[in-house]
Amino acid sequence: MAEEANKNGGGISAAHKVPAVAHPLAEKPSEIASNISYHAQFSPHFSPFKFEPEQAYYATAESVRDRLIQQWNETYRHFHNVDPKQTYYLSMEFLQGRALTNAIGNLNIQDAYGDALKKLGHELEKITEQEKDAALGNGGLGRLASCFLDSMATLSLPAWGYGLRYKYGLFKQQITKEGQEEIAEDWLEKFSPWEVVRHDIIYPVRFFGSVEVNPNGSRNWVGGEVVQALAYDVPIPGYKTKNTISLRLWEAKACAENFDLFQFNDSQYESAAELHSRAQQICAVLYPGDAKENGKLLRLKQQFFLCSASLQDIIFRFKERKLGKGSRQWSEFPSKVAVQMNDTHPTLAIPELMRLLMDEEGLGWDEAWDITTRTVAYTNHTVLPEALEKWSQAVMWKLLPRHMEIIGEIDKRFIAMIRKARPDLESKLPSMCILDNHPQKSAVRMANLCVVSAHTVNGVAQLHSDILKSELFADYVSLWPTKFQNKTNGITPRRWLRFCSPELSSIITKWLKTEEWITNLDLLTGLRQFADNADLQAEWASAKMANKQRLAEYIERATGESIDPNSLFDIQVKRIHEYKRQLLNILGAIYRYKNLKEMSPEERKKTTSRTIMIGGKAFATYTNAKRIVKLVNDVGAVINNDPEVNSYLKVVFVPNYNVSVAEILIPGSELSQHISTAGMEASGTSNMKFALNGCLIIGTLDGANVEIREEIGEENFFLFGATADEVPRLRKERENGKFKPDPRFEGAKEFIRSGAFGSYDFNPLLDSLEGNSGYGRGDYFLVGQDFPSYMDAQARVDEAYKDRKRWLKMSILSTAGSGKFSSDRTIAQYAKEIWNIEECRVP
Repeated sequence: MAEEANKNGGGISAAHKVPAVAHPLAEKPSEIASNISYHAQFSPHFSPFKFEPEQAYYATAESVRDRLIQQWNETYRHFHNVDPKQTYYLSMEFLQGRALTNAIGNLNIQDAYGDALKKLGHELEKITEQEKDAALGNGGLGRLASCFLDSMATLSLPAWGYGLRYKYGLFKQQITKEGQEEIAEDWLEKFSPWEVVRHDIIYPVRFFGSVEVNPNGSRNWVGGEVVQALAYDVPIPGYKTKNTISLRLWEAKACAENFDLFQFNDSQYESAAELHSRAQQICAVLYPGDAKENGKLLRLKQQFFLCSASLQDIIFRFKERKLGKGSRQWSEFPSKVAVQMNDTHPTLAIPELMRLLMDEEGLGWDEAWDITTRTVAYTNHTVLPEALEKWSQAVMWKLLPRHMEIIGEIDKRFIAMIRKARPDLESKLPSMCILDNHPQKSAVRMANLCVVSAHTVNGVAQLHSDILKSELFADYVSLWPTKFQNKTNGITPRRWLRFCSPELSSIITKWLKTEEWITNLDLLTGLRQFADNADLQAEWASAKMANKQRLAEYIERATGESIDPNSLFDIQVKRIHEYKRQLLNILGAIYRYKNLKEMSPEERKKTTSRTIMIGGKAFATYTNAKRIVKLVNDVGAVINNDPEVNSYLKVVFVPNYNVSVAEILIPGSELSQHISTAGMEASGTSNMKFALNGCLIIGTLDGANVEIREEIGEENFFLFGATADEVPRLRKERENGKFKPDPRFEGAKEFIRSGAFGSYDFNPLLDSLEGNSGYGRGDYFLVGQDFPSYMDAQARVDEAYKDRKRWLKMSILSTAGSGKFSSDRTIAQYAKEIWNIEECRVP
């Protein structure tokens, strides 16, 4: 304790020696230290005289924010003066990760801040660890949106993100004896120093109510309940550019006048604040459970709240500039505004833009439709039928009566157009139209509404876009052949290599003799000529080992399990879902364990030691996914405590996987598993992060794996499994009882059933792999089908890892081939081929 007191006391006394003077744009370490000290004293959030790591983090963040606000204001002013066309990126999720390391990295002031904090008695690394990840997303969809913002800013594009400010996020994952437990995220328990609330930017958003028809035939949506959308802005700095753009997050609130004092004084406390409480529900949780109608209403409210607030804001800004520029016509709107819908969650942007243009701005249908269809574009992220949103018409009529009228009219006109222009497609109308009027379960098909209304529809990897065109949206393709594009996803090389693996980055810069690769990732191909070079291999191996040791320390802190950095680090981290096949991974690990148990001690010594790490959140109501989490933990508990085997194999479940955990896991990984059933993963982006960090992939020909394998060379990729075009036939054969399971697969399942991993009943999970058909049976995701080729590929991994020179060469070639997967490339393509926007660099 004395040591702790000294440490903190050291921080306080060191801070007292630094004068507290405001230097918002400081660049010298001494001035930065003064600015941090200034914020600690004059932007206080804690009792005075406290300057422990937590206080130091908030003061440091506010010091960095000074610089960001300056650049942000300049960017905003520049966009206002130049008046370029701008993109507005609507997404239900943004998975930002920590902002401090990213901001000082993009501003290129890490060293200065490191030195400044030393003067204040603190280490930068310890201070950055105080920051909690912003809980605004869940998986790849949200992380993609955040990588895109980083690239938009870095490419100096006029663009904004729009999202919701979730107070409790999806959930924080805790692992107990029972398996996964969900608790609320606490990232806003104190406050976020990165957001700036804009009290002047507030819009009314209506729910329920009815539609009034005016004498002139125009329509108005009235009544119901109205909440306020308040803007919180988060600055997004580009790398080595002054451009700093905005992620605008909406919070829902009610006004003071909605608080009923009469009821409150009559002790009716709940009903007095009813609207306040309902408003707070909107941004409480990401993806609230929707098994009941109230849950469905809340999710739909969230989606509409995002769309309505964002579009009112976009129209306000268009009109504001319109006033400044003389009489601008509404027909110019699509030449100033591009709206990108990230998946189907923001689909209501379509009828809401129509409503605002017609009911609020007085335009006729044809003009409003022309503007809307030239403004909105749609990114599809899935071919899984359950993920293509369909909303009950009854729920929609209840919550959004005016929008249902508009959607009905869009559908009616679409059907009439088909009958007139393409009578050959009339038989396809039941699946192509927007409203499914099935008497038992009438629904609005959101993806169909997007395809009919958007000027461009894109998939997120070549294979995925091909499947969209040949299967999911094939009939629309024959109608609008030029509407469909591919935009293979990408990741930001700043967060996912430069900042999370500084040792490897320095080696790359040294051998390429330039830092330019950080913004021109294609330059990594320059490493190919050195892949066999013994000096590079030695440096590469030592950087990898430093990352593995950092990861081993983290695992011990997070789980109490000690792992050997000399073993092969094998990692699968992503949302837990049956199609992503964590079950295949753990069954493989079980077979490996069974095998090791049957060997003699001499035989074991010849095997390749492995540490298998699995992490990810299972959705709270997804029972089988939660069973998989439980199985991984129970298997780990047995193997890791088995003295015969635990120096050759360990299995670790990494709890509460998020961006900050990924930044430690990915650089330390040597093999990563991307093993989804072919044709089911739209793209995947963690595969790109691992490949960029010199980690080899074992995977199927699915999503972006196909393109990664092409880029890095097929000899550097451990391929297995059925291909997407074989899957339907294999499912059919399974239904007809023609599948013959591999004895290794049967052995692994039997081992679980024998009770080797405890008394928990895993039969309901294993039953999904049994039988030939039926709901939740018949091994829909082909785990048994792919098991033998998976185990053969794993044997090839073991062999390759024994040959250190060969493995290091493959690792270098993996990084060297990852240039295509920069989100800078993806966003440049969106800008040119979908949004038609251009660089608008702050001078």
